[in-house]
Amino acid sequence: MTQVSRRSFLAASAAVAASGNSLLGAAQAAEAIPGFDQTKTDYDRTKKWQPFSDRKVRVGIVGHGLCQFGLAFDLQNHPNVELVAVSDLFPDRCAEMARKAKCEKTYPSLEEMVKDDSIEAIYCATDAPGHAKHAILCLEHGKHVATAVPAFRGEIEDADRLLECCRKNKGLVYAMFETSAFHDDLYAMEKLFAADVFGRIVYSEGEYCHPHSVGAPSLGSYKDWRKNGCPMWYPTHATAYYVSVTHKSFVDVSCQGTPYFDESRRVPNAIGNIFKSEVGLFRTAEGGMSRMIVCYSQGEYLEAGRIRGEYGGFNKTFAGDATGKKRYDEAIRNGVQIKKYALPPGVQPGGHGGSHGYLGDDFVDAILRGRKPAVDVIDALNMTVPGYYAHLSAMKDGETLKIPQYA
Repeated sequence: MTQVSRRSFLAASAAVAASGNSLLGAAQAAEAIPGFDQTKTDYDRTKKWQPFSDRKVRVGIVGHGLCQFGLAFDLQNHPNVELVAVSDLFPDRCAEMARKAKCEKTYPSLEEMVKDDSIEAIYCATDAPGHAKHAILCLEHGKHVATAVPAFRGEIEDADRLLECCRKNKGLVYAMFETSAFHDDLYAMEKLFAADVFGRIVYSEGEYCHPHSVGAPSLGSYKDWRKNGCPMWYPTHATAYYVSVTHKSFVDVSCQGTPYFDESRRVPNAIGNIFKSEVGLFRTAEGGMSRMIVCYSQGEYLEAGRIRGEYGGFNKTFAGDATGKKRYDEAIRNGVQIKKYALPPGVQPGGHGGSHGYLGDDFVDAILRGRKPAVDVIDALNMTVPGYYAHLSAMKDGETLKIPQYA
């Protein structure tokens, strides 16, 4: 099976690294990042948050770049967290992060932070190509770890390395902060699927559409990582609409890509990619089909999806046949909660469908209870790896490719 060369990617991207190391311009930094403004959410207001423990997890947070994602999940405000230190590679960003988080201790890098034995857990809001490497570094130093999405980017070998490291450190929590997992609709889908309301999923869709105007400068990124990849290397906002619902996997994929229509603009990037959007048709472990898209053309910003099962489906709300409606009614009578729970005081739901605070709280709660987080390493890989093979399929004009399985 042909794979994108790791060496060619690294060699080409090194040539543009210098420009990516600089700080963002004031105008770009001031732009509203799509998704952060999507704060509308619902939850069960009849039940207040109840503390599970009075213990405070000692946390470090790394990353204050374009999205300032390190502080977006309100870990610094969680009643069960003591924020020990923050870090960013750029001193001015690090200082701003410390000021906003009201944290006195800083480190110049994650590599220095992991040496701090007082820190129990680290959230890495770092560059996407570094997520797997950074998670492994934290785990090897005995830290619970959460990363932004995706689990890895570009280097398929990182998938096995990450899984092996998590298996060697079973007492530690690994979590991927996939925002779709705590969208109101997906949260309800997951609970209803677990109650066997839908039956098997016949068809599902996931859509990550991030409009970017033709001719506008691309979003800044550390070492220009955003410029040197392909759409399906960042698939998890879409693929979560099957994986986080069912906690099952995709088994094969046929994918097509769409480049610029103007052929003069089809200049291959560092990995040889010319596609601006990619659409994959996946076979699922249940035997159903799933259409997943990552698209950068114009239109509304989307992190969205829907499912259709044997007895019912969900597209913002539940709909089903007589059997499905009966199963739905029985599930609700039996106490299945399809609304999200209340968050701790001081923790806000935040952006991306009111998911930020829930992901942070879930990570902390998983550490305190010694349980799996909402998106553990298996789900993280089952969301991310299919995108890698989807792009390979698109490069081979839609050839159907098998996807490695993780369980």
